[in-house]
Amino acid sequence: AYAVPPPEGIAQAKIEPAAAVWNTEMGEFILPYGAARRSGDPEAALVAFLNTTYDASARLAGWDRENLERRRA
Repeated sequence: AYAVPPPEGIAQAKIEPAAAVWNTEMGEFILPYGAARRSGDPEAALVAFLNTTYDASARLAGWDRENLERRRA
């Protein structure tokens, strides 16, 4: 997961699950497939990764989330 341009502080953002890491060379967060697969709930691990990377990117970049996001019914 990544944001372009990467907002300041993104590499230090707290991302879930704990197995997710910032790859400096690639400039993105990575959740290793094996780590997600071995978790107690792989789907929940992936959803947590996607939600936390999006949240960190949106927050640090100052995105207008109210106008960008749709809420589920």
